[in-house]
Amino acid sequence: MNIDTIRIFCDVVQHQSFSRGATVNDVSQSAATQSVHRVERHFGVQLIDRSKRPFVLTPEGRTCYEGFREVLDLYDAVEARVRSLRQEIGGLVRVAAIYSIGLHEMARCMQDFMRKYPKTKVRLEYLRPNKVYDAVLNAEVDLGVVSYPATTPDLGVIPLRSEKMVMVCHPEHVLARQTAVTAEHLQGEDFIGFDRNLNIRKEIDRYLRQRSVHVQVVMEFDNIETIKQAIGIGAGVSILPEPTVREETKNELLSAVRLIAPELHRPIGIIHRERKVFAPTVGKFIELLQEIGAGE
Repeated sequence: MNIDTIRIFCDVVQHQSFSRGATVNDVSQSAATQSVHRVERHFGVQLIDRSKRPFVLTPEGRTCYEGFREVLDLYDAVEARVRSLRQEIGGLVRVAAIYSIGLHEMARCMQDFMRKYPKTKVRLEYLRPNKVYDAVLNAEVDLGVVSYPATTPDLGVIPLRSEKMVMVCHPEHVLARQTAVTAEHLQGEDFIGFDRNLNIRKEIDRYLRQRSVHVQVVMEFDNIETIKQAIGIGAGVSILPEPTVREETKNELLSAVRLIAPELHRPIGIIHRERKVFAPTVGKFIELLQEIGAGE
């Protein structure tokens, strides 16, 4: 077995798909299948149970996957260190981010990074918050970008920025004429909320509850884009991070009003496995994320 075979096996398992595992490695699906067969022949045991859809790992397969992930992390770190000795930054950075971080922002970061370091590649996935944490803990990605990042015994946090929250409504809503609002202005309003299990929903609920403000939650969604669409048809108001509605307010599709007395902020940070030694390439990507965050 060589390192490419190990990497393809891990990507097939990570994506639970031979075709996706092949795509991220720029090989054919047949080549990805052969790589998995090669690993199974090497150990003389079935590693993937293909009788289920999607397939599942056998106990031996799970052991191989977890061990191979450690091997790949070590190999990539050694390769990056060797490159750094030649002042050459190269290799792959794997990142998972929540949807509301913004496609435009992350795309700009990726483009800037690969322009500055042409021998690098960034693989970005957008996932639900709990899936971002799982991907980091399972070593499927190097970094996770989340809101309200939580430090645990297994996870470390690198703060990025704090986003100001604003009251968002339809441009014809009566509150759109205000230059600033307090939580009390929202008393009794139809409200478009986040799903109850999301941290941003818990923080907004706490903010309103501390001020004895009761809103009428008429809709609940798990992502900001759908909430913005609901506001756009006049279904209600919401509280959202200001950067996520800049484009809509610029084009006068939505109105964003300052939330004061007190303000509310959403922290954004990078999560990573605790005690993880960053390869120089990953370290440079973190630096760029911090630079962009400081400019917000």
